[in-house]
Amino acid sequence: MAKTSTSILILGAGGDLTKRLLLPGLASLLNRREYDVQVIGSGLDDRSGEEWQEIVASSFATVDGDPAKLGETSYIQADVTKPDELRRLLDACAHTPVIYFALPPAVTARVCEALREVDLPEGTRLALEKPFGVDLETARRLNRQLTLLVPEEQIHRIDHFLGMSMVLNLLGLRFANRVMDAAWRAGDVERVEIVYDETLGLEGRGGYYDNAGALVDMLQSHLLEVLALVAMEPMPKLDHVELRSAIAQVLRNTRVWDGDPVASSKRARYTAGTVGERELPSYVDEKGVDPSRETETLAQLTCEVQTPRWRGVPFTLRSGKALAKKITTVTLHLRPAPHIPGFSGDPRSDSIAMNLKSGEVTLALTMNGSGDPFAIEQSSLTTDKDPGDLLPYGQVLEGILDGDPLLSVRGDVAEECWRIVEPVLAAWRAGDVPLEDYAAGSTGPEGWGAADR
Repeated sequence: MAKTSTSILILGAGGDLTKRLLLPGLASLLNRREYDVQVIGSGLDDRSGEEWQEIVASSFATVDGDPAKLGETSYIQADVTKPDELRRLLDACAHTPVIYFALPPAVTARVCEALREVDLPEGTRLALEKPFGVDLETARRLNRQLTLLVPEEQIHRIDHFLGMSMVLNLLGLRFANRVMDAAWRAGDVERVEIVYDETLGLEGRGGYYDNAGALVDMLQSHLLEVLALVAMEPMPKLDHVELRSAIAQVLRNTRVWDGDPVASSKRARYTAGTVGERELPSYVDEKGVDPSRETETLAQLTCEVQTPRWRGVPFTLRSGKALAKKITTVTLHLRPAPHIPGFSGDPRSDSIAMNLKSGEVTLALTMNGSGDPFAIEQSSLTTDKDPGDLLPYGQVLEGILDGDPLLSVRGDVAEECWRIVEPVLAAWRAGDVPLEDYAAGSTGPEGWGAADR
């Protein structure tokens, strides 16, 4: 089988994303498969060839990757908002280019405008990091710009959550067995919780995070995509057309609970505290933070999916930073079974939970007690999953290099995610939802309830 030959042109290559995620992901992919890949990094900052080679080598080393498996790699200083500079970069590409936008949304839009004055090589693919725009209108505008450059099938909007094999395991759990299929509906499911709590603070990302916050950074993109995977209908086959259409169908029918963005949402910000053995300052004292923005570091949102399968079931999405415990789970809480006379104890709410990181599935099941067979108790059954050695960004890049948009976000899906959260953002900006406090290292503000902790 012939190697796929591709040039990856990284715009904004001097940023943290390239070193921390993109290059290690590529290294993990090259550890497993053979590609003929040329990597060209570009940015406004001036870097020598030796400095760029050191960045590549150190990034590859984090996953025991061998830079020799790359083809040519180089760095070119350029202002990528100028057509002539873009032509110069494209001329340096030895193969069909993948233009990777590791840039803020506003700069990405300017680059797309400049690219309209450039003759792109046939087969050029565009890869974009979230957020896709900063609201619904800018997302629509960006989508129009992109489809003027290349067809939708050649646009890869990156959500590395969709590159996680553990998230794709949701599809197997959902569709590959009759036990889950029978229970996966409103008649048996009382509520669904999708939680991504982190113990980490800002970790030097204050400049980005303070302009986004937990709602935009996590719920608006990643967790709504997970919601769609949980709630989607069966597909006739697994390909990019069917999967992305099924995701879009769910999100078109999703809104905040009861259409009330105030009652269905909560927001909070961490104060100084201790997480494990680490002392964290208050969020407002972190580097790059403007306290007047009132950016939340913990967001919780309850949605409803208005389809026959899920009508009346609350889906609670939660994500935050500097919390006591790392939780990355999707949990379906089942309705309690009727009480059986003669047994002591009341039936509890059983559950189906998947860990988005490890892939473990845990079933909490009510059954006879281990000591007294006339008593009922709840036991847990847990499966182990091997996450494999391909990083999430490696899985994403595999799809891009192979020209398969299965794991990429389609344009209409990106717009629907913004539509769902826009009423919440408006309510928060108006001050209708109070910004609460929680100490770093705690489980969040008192009285929030919900969220599987």
